[in-house]
Amino acid sequence: MCVFQGWVMAPGSPGADRWVTRKGCRTVLVVVPHVTAGTRLADLLQLLSGDQRLQVVFTVPSMADAWHGADEYVRRWDGVVLPWEQVVRMRFDLALAASFQQIHRIQAPVVLSPHGVGLVKSRLSPWDDRDGEVPPTLGLSRELVVRDGRIVPAALLLTHEAELARLRDSCPEAVPRAVIAGDLCFDRLRVSRPLRTRYREALGVRRGQQLVVVSSTWSSHSLLGSESDLVARLTTDLPADRYRVVTAVHPLVWALHGSWQVRSWFADYLDAGHALLPPEDGWRAAVVAADAVIGDHGSVTVYAAALGVPVLMNRSSARDEAPGSVASALRRLAHALDDRDLTRQLREVRSAHRPGRHAELGALVTSRPGQAAALVRRTAYEILRLPEPARPAPVQPVPLPVLLSHPFAGGLGVAC
Repeated sequence: MCVFQGWVMAPGSPGADRWVTRKGCRTVLVVVPHVTAGTRLADLLQLLSGDQRLQVVFTVPSMADAWHGADEYVRRWDGVVLPWEQVVRMRFDLALAASFQQIHRIQAPVVLSPHGVGLVKSRLSPWDDRDGEVPPTLGLSRELVVRDGRIVPAALLLTHEAELARLRDSCPEAVPRAVIAGDLCFDRLRVSRPLRTRYREALGVRRGQQLVVVSSTWSSHSLLGSESDLVARLTTDLPADRYRVVTAVHPLVWALHGSWQVRSWFADYLDAGHALLPPEDGWRAAVVAADAVIGDHGSVTVYAAALGVPVLMNRSSARDEAPGSVASALRRLAHALDDRDLTRQLREVRSAHRPGRHAELGALVTSRPGQAAALVRRTAYEILRLPEPARPAPVQPVPLPVLLSHPFAGGLGVAC
């Protein structure tokens, strides 16, 4: 049992007021249960950056099943990190979350964002019944939205009218809390397209090479979980002189199995001249730069396809897909990965691909293209009861990617 030892001095905490330099700031709490949620919240924080009226603090919720690496990830942001036991004893003017985990304990109006493609999940959870009837409201069920008779989020950021319809079915009393705000991650991907050449250079793509991005989400039905010979095939089928192969593995895989282990699994692949992206970021620049993607039902593959990138999709993840989800729509459009030589399959998928092939996916990812930053910021400032900054809400291109180093070549850091 965790024993609360004392308070971290921060705006809003007892005894800190006499030390505060800028008084009267609204306090914003950022709740990061795992890296996946944190990466999405980092996008939201850009909308608040530069506001002299705000004080942002961070926390990692205490849970029975904690995710490895969350604390270290949050501390790398160099903000004030408050212990969870302190957070639940304080009040805040706004909380930002990208997961339902523990948010019912926070004394603040909570803005809840997706941490993938939409709040309605594309992938079944480990405890969902794969042989029974799966509710179409998976991810927006009443059990998540309502706790102890109270609607927990002050604002539910939805990406699409279809999500609003599902919320109306599952929890109609929460509909007034819903905001159809689009998808800020997808908007950032779209405005990043002019930097495609720079991203390719940062990823080490040489003249004459094709960039193949490999993406695996978590679960035994994912690309990495179901294709036992995947790493070997990437090494043998895709010669490094013709292909630059970059792999993005879901942050929860890194958290559960460990950074050392994931890089160890890919040791031969790295020896062959291919590359791994860190779990925190890099995948967005990679899909903007990609000539093709080999993936599964995870959000990275969906975003890539929605951008118009040719996709090879593994078959096994179909067992993990929620019926009627965006991932199931992708399966109807994507080419199926099979046991043939990968070079041949990539040649076929690129040859068969036509502009607009995945157009319906973009419409499913967001019904407010290009508007997410403005809509989310407006929602946050309405809750804060502050006028919005005069400048337009920023939609910034994603940063240049950084590649990870070989696990046994000079340590465990990132490549220089």
